[in-house]
Amino acid sequence: MTLLETSSLINELKTVLNIPEISMPMGGFMAGAAGAGAGNVPSSTGEAGSGAEEEAKPEAKTVFTVKLDSFDTKTKAKVIKEVKGLLGLSLVEAKKFVEAAPKVLKENVAKDDAEKIKKTLEDLGAKVSLE
Repeated sequence: MTLLETSSLINELKTVLNIPEISMPMGGFMAGAAGAGAGNVPSSTGEAGSGAEEEAKPEAKTVFTVKLDSFDTKTKAKVIKEVKGLLGLSLVEAKKFVEAAPKVLKENVAKDDAEKIKKTLEDLGAKVSLE
Protein backbone atom coordinates (compact mmCIF):
# COMPACT_ATOMS: atom_id res chain seq x y z
CA MET A 1 0.00 0.00 0.00
CA THR A 2 1.12 3.53 -0.63
CA LEU A 3 1.29 6.11 2.13
CA LEU A 4 -1.85 7.86 0.88
CA GLU A 5 -3.77 4.59 0.73
CA THR A 6 -2.66 3.76 4.28
CA SER A 7 -3.70 7.20 5.50
CA SER A 8 -7.14 6.96 3.92
CA LEU A 9 -7.57 3.42 5.32
CA ILE A 10 -6.72 4.67 8.82
CA ASN A 11 -9.15 7.58 8.51
CA GLU A 12 -11.89 5.26 7.25
CA LEU A 13 -11.31 2.81 10.12
CA LYS A 14 -11.42 5.65 12.65
CA THR A 15 -14.75 6.76 11.21
CA VAL A 16 -16.28 3.28 11.05
CA LEU A 17 -15.03 2.21 14.49
CA ASN A 18 -15.72 5.64 16.07
CA ILE A 19 -12.14 6.08 17.33
CA PRO A 20 -11.39 9.61 18.60
CA GLU A 21 -8.31 11.54 17.47
CA ILE A 22 -5.40 11.28 19.91
CA SER A 23 -3.25 14.37 20.22
CA MET A 24 0.45 13.53 20.36
CA PRO A 25 3.39 15.91 19.89
CA MET A 26 4.49 14.55 16.51
CA GLY A 27 1.44 12.39 15.74
CA GLY A 28 -0.99 15.30 15.96
CA PHE A 29 1.13 17.39 13.61
CA MET A 30 1.59 14.58 11.11
CA ALA A 31 -2.12 13.70 11.17
CA GLY A 32 -2.96 17.34 10.45
CA ALA A 33 -0.45 17.44 7.60
CA ALA A 34 -1.80 14.20 6.12
CA GLY A 35 -5.35 15.54 6.39
CA ALA A 36 -4.36 18.74 4.58
CA GLY A 37 -2.65 16.74 1.85
CA ALA A 38 -5.75 14.59 1.34
CA GLY A 39 -7.77 17.60 0.17
CA ASN A 40 -9.02 19.02 3.46
CA VAL A 41 -9.11 22.67 2.41
CA PRO A 42 -10.44 24.23 5.64
CA SER A 43 -7.55 22.82 7.66
CA SER A 44 -6.86 26.13 9.37
CA THR A 45 -10.34 26.18 10.91
CA GLY A 46 -10.01 22.53 11.87
CA GLU A 47 -6.72 23.21 13.61
CA ALA A 48 -8.22 26.17 15.46
CA GLY A 49 -11.08 23.97 16.63
CA SER A 50 -8.74 21.28 17.88
CA GLY A 51 -6.64 23.97 19.58
CA ALA A 52 -9.73 25.13 21.45
CA GLU A 53 -10.39 21.55 22.54
CA GLU A 54 -6.81 21.20 23.78
CA GLU A 55 -7.15 24.41 25.80
CA ALA A 56 -10.21 23.00 27.54
CA LYS A 57 -8.37 19.78 28.51
CA PRO A 58 -5.75 21.24 30.93
CA GLU A 59 -8.50 21.85 33.50
CA ALA A 60 -8.91 18.09 33.92
CA LYS A 61 -5.42 17.13 32.82
CA THR A 62 -4.46 13.55 33.59
CA VAL A 63 -1.27 13.14 31.52
CA PHE A 64 1.85 15.14 32.33
CA THR A 65 5.41 15.73 31.21
CA VAL A 66 7.93 15.54 34.06
CA LYS A 67 10.80 18.00 33.63
CA LEU A 68 13.98 18.22 35.70
CA ASP A 69 14.61 21.96 36.02
CA SER A 70 17.64 22.03 38.32
CA PHE A 71 19.25 20.27 41.26
CA ASP A 72 21.19 21.01 44.42
CA THR A 73 24.89 20.39 43.80
CA LYS A 74 25.22 18.81 47.27
CA THR A 75 22.73 16.07 46.37
CA LYS A 76 23.79 15.64 42.75
CA ALA A 77 24.89 12.01 43.25
CA LYS A 78 21.52 11.03 44.74
CA VAL A 79 19.64 12.73 41.90
CA ILE A 80 21.82 10.92 39.35
CA LYS A 81 21.13 7.56 41.02
CA GLU A 82 17.38 8.22 41.04
CA VAL A 83 17.37 9.28 37.36
CA LYS A 84 19.46 6.21 36.51
CA GLY A 85 16.88 3.92 38.09
CA LEU A 86 13.93 5.89 36.74
CA LEU A 87 15.03 5.93 33.10
CA GLY A 88 17.11 2.74 33.03
CA LEU A 89 20.25 4.56 31.95
CA SER A 90 23.86 3.72 32.66
CA LEU A 91 25.59 5.78 35.34
CA VAL A 92 27.48 7.85 32.76
CA GLU A 93 24.32 8.52 30.73
CA ALA A 94 22.39 9.48 33.88
CA LYS A 95 25.17 11.87 34.93
CA LYS A 96 25.16 13.57 31.51
CA PHE A 97 21.36 13.73 31.59
CA VAL A 98 21.22 15.40 35.01
CA GLU A 99 24.02 17.84 34.16
CA ALA A 100 22.10 18.90 31.03
CA ALA A 101 19.15 20.15 33.14
CA PRO A 102 16.64 21.58 32.43
CA LYS A 103 15.55 18.48 30.57
CA VAL A 104 12.39 16.38 30.15
CA LEU A 105 12.52 13.20 32.22
CA LYS A 106 9.35 11.50 31.05
CA GLU A 107 6.45 12.35 28.76
CA ASN A 108 2.84 11.18 28.86
CA VAL A 109 2.94 10.14 32.51
CA ALA A 110 -0.22 9.57 34.55
CA LYS A 111 -0.95 12.19 37.21
CA ASP A 112 -0.27 9.89 40.18
CA ASP A 113 3.03 8.64 38.76
CA ALA A 114 4.13 12.15 37.81
CA GLU A 115 3.45 13.47 41.31
CA LYS A 116 5.29 10.50 42.83
CA ILE A 117 8.36 11.13 40.62
CA LYS A 118 8.24 14.85 41.42
CA LYS A 119 8.04 14.25 45.18
CA THR A 120 10.88 11.72 45.12
CA LEU A 121 13.22 14.01 43.20
CA GLU A 122 12.28 17.10 45.22
CA ASP A 123 13.07 15.18 48.41
CA LEU A 124 16.55 14.64 46.96
CA GLY A 125 17.03 18.37 46.32
CA ALA A 126 16.00 18.64 42.67
CA LYS A 127 13.53 21.12 41.24
CA VAL A 128 10.96 19.38 39.07
CA SER A 129 8.03 20.78 37.14
CA LEU A 130 4.95 19.09 35.70
CA GLU A 131 3.68 20.34 32.37
